Amino acid sequence: MKKKQINPDDIYPQNVPEKVVWWAVSNTYFIWIFGGLYVVGALMGWILLLFLLIKILAQTQDTPPEEKISISWILWVWVIGMIVMEIALIAGHLDYNLPTGLIIKSSIGWAKGWAALALYPLAGCLKIRPQVVYRAVCIVGFHTLLITPFLLLTPSLHLPQILYVSPLKAVGGPGNEFFDVPLYEIDGSTGDLRWRLFTPWGPALGFVGNVNFMLALQEKDKKWRWFGLIGSVLMCLVCKSRLAQVCIVIIPLLTKILSSLNRPQILIGLGFVSYLGGIFSPSIIMAVNNFWENFKAARAGSTRVRMALKRIAVERWKAEAPIWGHGVVEDGPHIVEHMPIGSHHTWAGVLFVKGIVGFMALAIPMALSFFYLLIRSMDSRRPTAKVGLSIVMILFLYTFGENLEILVYLYWPGLLVMGIGCQE
Repeated sequence: MKKKQINPDDIYPQNVPEKVVWWAVSNTYFIWIFGGLYVVGALMGWILLLFLLIKILAQTQDTPPEEKISISWILWVWVIGMIVMEIALIAGHLDYNLPTGLIIKSSIGWAKGWAALALYPLAGCLKIRPQVVYRAVCIVGFHTLLITPFLLLTPSLHLPQILYVSPLKAVGGPGNEFFDVPLYEIDGSTGDLRWRLFTPWGPALGFVGNVNFMLALQEKDKKWRWFGLIGSVLMCLVCKSRLAQVCIVIIPLLTKILSSLNRPQILIGLGFVSYLGGIFSPSIIMAVNNFWENFKAARAGSTRVRMALKRIAVERWKAEAPIWGHGVVEDGPHIVEHMPIGSHHTWAGVLFVKGIVGFMALAIPMALSFFYLLIRSMDSRRPTAKVGLSIVMILFLYTFGENLEILVYLYWPGLLVMGIGCQE
């Protein structure tokens, strides 16, 4: 019997992994209403790993080459890096004689966070078409356009900020905000209204908006592409995150330039820009400094706390636990409003909790992925690698404003497409 050929333009999911991914992404708002996003995001990586293992074990010598699973070396780098993260976590606990129960609890947290940074790219080895992810993300954008006008009215209607907290919080997680259904919130430092939709805090929505924007940009259907793009931009606006609004402009531009470095006209253009940059460098430097000062002044209280958290984390890492870190987060002093030391900054957090070993376990896979995808993105036959490059750059920029491992349950579609780009 002749095997049915899959039409790449048919967005309908064709196999079990595609169906699972389609359901999890396109139903984001429905899952959020039940407070299940954290649970789904934490489990999806392991479910996709199970599919991958089944596929590998089912392979035989007679399996057609196009059906065989092959794993790129760059994905193995991520796997090794995240395993080293767990080793650093255990070593940090043992260094400070922390109880076994706490090691188990922290390891469960690793399985839901850091491990997912390797699991989702690894799932790119499955026969999952990126077009399925693009369309699902555009559906999320469409739902955002439908629900946001109502949410913008909720403060005027004097509705509560938090509608309810899902009973699913019983499964355990970083806090109630990962399981609640918020209508709006009031910024504690400025008193301004902001919205976080299905994310735990405002800047996290901007993070998701940026990832979704780059994915929606690849959608072929114009109608759905506009739904996805406008919905993603709306996320970045209503969350009132400074980094989100800067990132959504810079990343598409950088991706376009970097993926075209093999074209003579781009190199000539960059040379001309470099020449002009040298001539007008004093004005450019002044403009950049003014922009940075205005950027920090926009939410001065938030900037002060973030900078203090980073400074405390780095100083304590150097003085107390340079190799393996402290093993666990600690509440900060009053000056940082008792927020956990190392939060709001991935690199500072990794240094404080997992030391230089954990730092290198993240820095090496991220740097190698950037150069790997940069080279592949210059090949027009590998369009997904270009998307993967943009995802890596978004992750890097957000390491300075968020903790990647905590929010991976939200932006995992980007990691999945990055993995597909590595395998393309």
